[in-house]
Amino acid sequence: MSAVRKRSVAIRGHRTSYSLEDEFHAELERIAAARRLPLAALVAEIDAARDRATNLSSALRLHVLDALRNAARPPEPDASRP
Repeated sequence: MSAVRKRSVAIRGHRTSYSLEDEFHAELERIAAARRLPLAALVAEIDAARDRATNLSSALRLHVLDALRNAARPPEPDASRP
């Protein structure tokens, strides 16, 4: 397990920071690249959507977890096919 690292990012015109393990940060970078977004844009999107009771670092981890879970799910059967 890697140590938690503090990282800084500018979102919506202000600097903020979050703390993540290297593995979570690498997955966030992969997600951003797959969506052709700068990492800061993805972080801003997650920040805007999070419940304010959840801190940014936790919201980022949960986003990674959701992305990995969705990628692991088999596709649902097409209901339009007999």
